[in-house]
Amino acid sequence: MKRLLAMPILFLFLLMLAACSGGQTSSSAEQMNEGKPAPDFKMADLEGETHELSEYAGQKVYIKFWASWCSICLSGMNELNELAGEEPDFEVLTIVSPDSNAEKSSDSFAKWFEGAENTSNIQVLLDEGGPAFDDYGVIGYPTSVYIGSDGVMVKSQTGHVSNEQIYETFENIK
Repeated sequence: MKRLLAMPILFLFLLMLAACSGGQTSSSAEQMNEGKPAPDFKMADLEGETHELSEYAGQKVYIKFWASWCSICLSGMNELNELAGEEPDFEVLTIVSPDSNAEKSSDSFAKWFEGAENTSNIQVLLDEGGPAFDDYGVIGYPTSVYIGSDGVMVKSQTGHVSNEQIYETFENIK
């Protein structure tokens, strides 16, 4: 008799447990990579067009934070321009922070960049005052940020990274 009474209670318990875990399963299925969601941003490029990270939903994104005064950044411009021109299976964006972190003003940077060599494929976004710099926890230049197609910031790395290393890193990102 006790077994018959325990069965409905057990069934009810299992039903409640399944209902609770059902919500968790669906949210973890959306996130394919380990990490936290990348902070969204809204900033203009050098032509004045506005870009938001959310525009790239469903795509992998490589972001390089850099500065015009950074010698390591400048020595890697050739390679970065080459990467952006190859049309990899991820978006390539670069971010500079005018009037912040010793960077030129927007106008001065735009004039300087116009005369810079090997930059024809590079998409530069202007992080006015540096909020994205802070949101992404950038501690030095250059910094590479890898975002999965699920919008998760998978990796952030300070220092020069070769194109080969960038491709290798994205091989392990969904």
